Amino acid sequence: MKLLIGNRNYSTWSLRPWLVLRQFEIPFEDEVLQLAGDGWREKIAARSPTGKVPVLIDGDLVVPETLAIIEYLADLYPDRDIWPRDRRDRALARAVASEMHAGFMALRNAAPMNLRASHPGRVDLDGVRKDLQRVETLWGDLLAKSGGPYLFGAFSAADAMFAPLATRLRTYELPISDVSQRYVEAIYALPAFQEWLGMALQEPWIVDDDEIDVIQGRVAPGTLA
Repeated sequence: MKLLIGNRNYSTWSLRPWLVLRQFEIPFEDEVLQLAGDGWREKIAARSPTGKVPVLIDGDLVVPETLAIIEYLADLYPDRDIWPRDRRDRALARAVASEMHAGFMALRNAAPMNLRASHPGRVDLDGVRKDLQRVETLWGDLLAKSGGPYLFGAFSAADAMFAPLATRLRTYELPISDVSQRYVEAIYALPAFQEWLGMALQEPWIVDDDEIDVIQGRVAPGTLA
């Protein structure tokens, strides 16, 4: 089984199924496909039916798209509790995962994942306030019910879906409650996340489209080192 992923420093959608695979100890290998450079789109399109990452390859089966990959893994390994075991919790976990998949666009656009960076004060809070309020409510309600440290007690696919958002809160030092801060810390403490982070910090590549200095016009594309 192989997972095709983008640059670890930036690729939010790649991080999510990778965490599931690694944290639930599912054997796999990964391959990084660059998200910048000459012909990078064509190189990904040659390997991915959607022209995007991640892509899971299992024998002759090719599964693109993060939630589809996670659901395939949950079907393949039903004993791993990738989703919560309780039926009601499982339904809620899928609902919030889908909300993350389709929502929080203001926060995702204004604060791209960048694990190597620290950019406090660089995000316009007015533009992301609604998303911050929603994540506070969502995380707060679920953590109050489960007792933490993760949204449904034990780590699940729902936490994998929110892990990149947690990194955005830290990278840009966005204002969050103590409850949310503890959840961010729990994500960072996850062994699988620590492994991904360690590799991300060693990457030399720059993707201008995900660098806030380029996005906000402070530096010209191609000038970051």
